[in-house]
Amino acid sequence: MHRPERIAETLREEIAQIVGYELEDPRLTLVTVTEVRVSDDLRDASVYVTVSGDEEEHKVALRALQHAAPYVRKQLGFALNLRHTPALHFVRDTVEEKAERVDSILRKIEPGTERIKDAE
Repeated sequence: MHRPERIAETLREEIAQIVGYELEDPRLTLVTVTEVRVSDDLRDASVYVTVSGDEEEHKVALRALQHAAPYVRKQLGFALNLRHTPALHFVRDTVEEKAERVDSILRKIEPGTERIKDAE
């Protein structure tokens, strides 16, 4: 595993702890940190999050995370021994939503494939 990947995983674990246990913001109770990707120079980190809830809850949670980003970055600086703590950019993770959409489409297709098999 390369250094940026190791740092990304460490950042994910630390950010999940900070968001889950240190931030006492009720808008963040349904937030899960799913992945962190760091730039090659380790100065920027994209933090992918999912939020349980509707579209409005997603928007509110992302605004709260952007507001809390300086605090989270400061806490990361204390916890990790990095020359530069990366700037944090919170991003909505849509992988699960896309997977659910694909599953939904496949469920609609499956009954049709059974009829094709029966005709053979």
